[in-house]
Amino acid sequence: MKRFLRDNGLGLVFGLLFLGALVGQAFSGNADLNAHRLTDGGDPIGFWQYVTSSDFAVDVAENWQSEYLQFFLFIFATVWLMQRGSPESKPADRMGAESDEDQLVGAHAKEQSPPWAKAGGWRTALYSNSLGLVMLGLFVGSWLAQSVAGRSSYNNDQLNTFQDPVSWWDYVLSADFWNRSLQNWQSEFLAIGSMVVLSVYLRQRGSPESKPVGTPHHSTDETG
Repeated sequence: MKRFLRDNGLGLVFGLLFLGALVGQAFSGNADLNAHRLTDGGDPIGFWQYVTSSDFAVDVAENWQSEYLQFFLFIFATVWLMQRGSPESKPADRMGAESDEDQLVGAHAKEQSPPWAKAGGWRTALYSNSLGLVMLGLFVGSWLAQSVAGRSSYNNDQLNTFQDPVSWWDYVLSADFWNRSLQNWQSEFLAIGSMVVLSVYLRQRGSPESKPVGTPHHSTDETG
């Protein structure tokens, strides 16, 4: 058990942080919604009614889709683009998809390489892009969930103010949908851009997201 916890500590800690934040969001979101309902003369709703509502679903989905969009774009951008001096970037001589020898695929695979890295053909091609494709799929799924839940929440507000509900397509083209999306996207792009550029000049000793403390600023693709 100790070895399992050691070997999976990063995933376990962030998994617990995620669950804690999600539960905290559920309780605080329920309290905030009920405060608004009481102000408007409505009745409060229970916790379980809130966590199964479109209000909670859209708030969760809009954050998820922006995170997966960030990782999808970053994964593919770092194949072809570089930032000199950043540990998040490859050096100029490795830009692109790299050779089969560099990537240990096909005839260059090792004994313990994943089976699909050895297989060749479409399986190796698919596996070679699997991380980015899964991130893209999670983004699209979260985006669709946000659009469906967002439309439901938006139409509830429309009906409460005696206005006509809108179709899914009309909601996807609405200011409400794009305001929700873009306010998350800009923060994610700022965060990843800041990480790439600041890691050129700043250090965090012992972190693989940072270069070794004494490494020159111009050194690229080095981690501590």
